[in-house]
Amino acid sequence: MKVGDHEYALDGNGFLQEPQSWNEDVAREIARDEGIADMTGPHWAVVKFIREYWLEHDLAPPVRLLCKESGVGVRDMYRLFRSGPAKGACRVAGLPKPDGCV
Repeated sequence: MKVGDHEYALDGNGFLQEPQSWNEDVAREIARDEGIADMTGPHWAVVKFIREYWLEHDLAPPVRLLCKESGVGVRDMYRLFRSGPAKGACRVAGLPKPDGCV
């Protein structure tokens, strides 16, 4: 994937191969690929919490905790990220593919 002058390697499922290379421009580009035309405040709240949790714990947060801490309910989570929190939101947040994600 190319963003500006930089190339970012993705795995076969569209997840960043080097999560440390993530930035907000990369997030916007992955979001577009997920069908999200505009990243809104709730999108960023979810993505930033996922990112912070991953940096601290080296894994994606449980969905229940994600909803509680981001202030976005489960139903709204699926409205924001059509492919769900595990695939869509984690992808936009630049995480590796979470375990159990199909």
